[in-house]
Amino acid sequence: MARLLLTQSLLSDFSWLFKMEDGYADFLRTLRREPRATSKAMFAGIDFENRVTAYASGEKLDETHKLTKVAQEVGNECYMGQFQVRLSREIVVDGVTFLCYGVLDCLKAGEIFDIKFSKTYEVGKYLDSPQHPMYLYLCPEARAFTYLVSDGDWVYRERYTPDITEHISAYIRDFMRWLEQRGLIDTYAQHWTAR
Repeated sequence: MARLLLTQSLLSDFSWLFKMEDGYADFLRTLRREPRATSKAMFAGIDFENRVTAYASGEKLDETHKLTKVAQEVGNECYMGQFQVRLSREIVVDGVTFLCYGVLDCLKAGEIFDIKFSKTYEVGKYLDSPQHPMYLYLCPEARAFTYLVSDGDWVYRERYTPDITEHISAYIRDFMRWLEQRGLIDTYAQHWTAR
C-alpha cells in the first residue's frame, strides 16, 4: 500500500461520526474529499482567528466590535508567534506508512496554540480530540498544546502536554480498524494517497 495522507481534520471527522445525526454521511464526504460548503460556525471561527492574527501581528482592531476584547486577549498570548506553520512527519502503524500533515494556528516559544471560536464551552471539551495528539506528534519539540477558545465573552484555555497525551498511533489504529470493518480502506487509499 502506498503512503497515506492523514490530517487531524480527517481524524476529527471520524470521531464526530459517532456524535452527530448525519455523522456517517459527513464522514464519507470527507473520506471521498468532496467539496463542502462553509457553515456559519466555520465562518465565525475563521473571522475570529483572522482578528486574533491581525492583532497579534500589530494591527489595530475596531474597538467597537463585540469580539475585539477577546481577540486581543488571545492575540496577546500569541504575540510574536509564528502563524500558519505547516508541518508533516511520517509514521508507520501496523506496517502502513502514513504522512501526517497539519497547519498550526500559532507556534510560540515551544508551545502550540490553537485558536477556536465556539458558542459553548465546557471544561475538557477537547479531551478526546485527535488534534493535540496529532500536532504534538508533528512538532515533537513542543512542550505543550493549548486550545484558546472563546465564546465571544470569555477566553478559555485547555492545555495538554506530551506526557498526558495519548500517542497519535492509537487514533490511527482505531481509524484503520473501523475503515477495514466497513470495507472503506480502498476508498481511503484512492483519495488520500500522499505524494
